[in-house]
Amino acid sequence: MRALVVDHGEAGPVRFADVEEPVPSSDEALVEIRHIGLNFGELNYVRQWPAGAVHGHDAAGVVVRAASDGSGPPEGTRVALGMSAHAWAERVAVGTASLGTVPEGVDLAAGAALGIAGVTALRVLRKRSLLARDVLITGASGGVGHFAVQLAALAGARVTALVGSQDRAAGLRELGADKVLTDLAETECRFDLVLDTVAGPLVAQAWNSLAEGGTIHLVGYSSGQDSTFPSGALFGFGEPRTIATYGDMTPTSGELTDLLGLVASGRLVVPVGLRGDWKDVDDAVQTLFARKVHGKIVLDVI
Repeated sequence: MRALVVDHGEAGPVRFADVEEPVPSSDEALVEIRHIGLNFGELNYVRQWPAGAVHGHDAAGVVVRAASDGSGPPEGTRVALGMSAHAWAERVAVGTASLGTVPEGVDLAAGAALGIAGVTALRVLRKRSLLARDVLITGASGGVGHFAVQLAALAGARVTALVGSQDRAAGLRELGADKVLTDLAETECRFDLVLDTVAGPLVAQAWNSLAEGGTIHLVGYSSGQDSTFPSGALFGFGEPRTIATYGDMTPTSGELTDLLGLVASGRLVVPVGLRGDWKDVDDAVQTLFARKVHGKIVLDVI
């Protein structure tokens, strides 16, 4: 069986290898993978995973053997995998609590793009009521950002999308952003919630734009830079402001089901910016690192 495994060498971050067939436990389904979704973090920080391990978290496919304990979807069901380890292989054993059923009429490839990005956005934005509140989404042209802009708008928020350049602003207003900025200095708005995927100096800037009682949720660090605060910046009067980290890898079946339902009803657009063949994964990775894609990259497993 072919799979994409972690490669710590110069040719990395992943390479094809022949690996053993998975042996599902009683609460795992055997899924034939049809599509995989790439994420910046798992590829850019690949040394956090052991060399030679099957890599990847997001994928979609068809159940070829249902879990023996009777849980989860039956054989033949189209499913999306969310935050599932070792997902980039021709066949994967997956805990049924991490599977979402892809409704009829929804492209199976769209399910592969939801995973980490969609579930992260949904979980953060569910932390508080967003109706008529001001929400800032940084790195809004990326995978998490595209989902977050749409979900925040669906929840009734006034959404500001922050991007690195004007050429990355395309389509964000159509997805629900009220404002699209390239610099926080362009607005005097005070935000009730900030979903930050960038980190670095931007965190301190966002802190200065945070309303009383507001929260910054840190869900990524694509800038690769340190975040530093001037002396006294974290002191203040009024309702406390907070900075929250995010690393939730708990089972995703419920969130995937909700997201796929929104896709099926036409209320959520899956931002696939590049679709290709997994044999061209090296080119896809370089395109991702070069920030040439708006949204997600999905590769077909042939």
